[in-house]
Amino acid sequence: MSSKPIAVFTDEKNPRGIPKAPFIADVEEYLGGPDAEVEAPLKAFQDALAKYKYMDSNLGSRRAGLEEKIPDIKKTLSMVEFLHEHKDDLEDEDEDAPRKPIRTTFELNDTLFAEAELEDSDTVYLWLGANVMLSYPLPAAITLLTSKLSAAQHNLQNTIEDLEFLREQITVMEVNTARVYNWDVKRRREMREREAGKGKAVEGAKVAA
Repeated sequence: MSSKPIAVFTDEKNPRGIPKAPFIADVEEYLGGPDAEVEAPLKAFQDALAKYKYMDSNLGSRRAGLEEKIPDIKKTLSMVEFLHEHKDDLEDEDEDAPRKPIRTTFELNDTLFAEAELEDSDTVYLWLGANVMLSYPLPAAITLLTSKLSAAQHNLQNTIEDLEFLREQITVMEVNTARVYNWDVKRRREMREREAGKGKAVEGAKVAA
């Protein structure tokens, strides 16, 4: 059987560079003729499917991480904004008036909270990851957290779009695989029927002779 090079992906890509899968409208034309072999194309489709599913798994984990991270950033930003507003309110009061500390609760773990008093402060400590904590002035902390929140939300939106795009390509590639397989089954059946017809014709010719 003859064959031609198979283009598993098109030149078209999504904004993050994920290639688009071609939809095979005419299997015979795509493979290169009625005698084309299908083992190599089917293997190429399976490899492409594996790549798409690997990306889908990684992006699914990334989405879960961002969906967990964003609420934490929002809570931290809300708290820092509250401290900044409280600081502004104190500055508007009489300097000789006693300044009351902020009474609040903080989470020790999922079900345990403790009470605390927050003294007046111009700075806040933020976890940056990898066991790193840095001190920031309140306005700088708000700017940093706002930037991190915007970036995380943007990354989440891109990740969701990529997941939707990937699942479309997975579906297309699965359909392509089924179409090529079914085309090959039909072709082989027709070949057997032709061979059987030729055999009957030869037998008929012998009887007539």
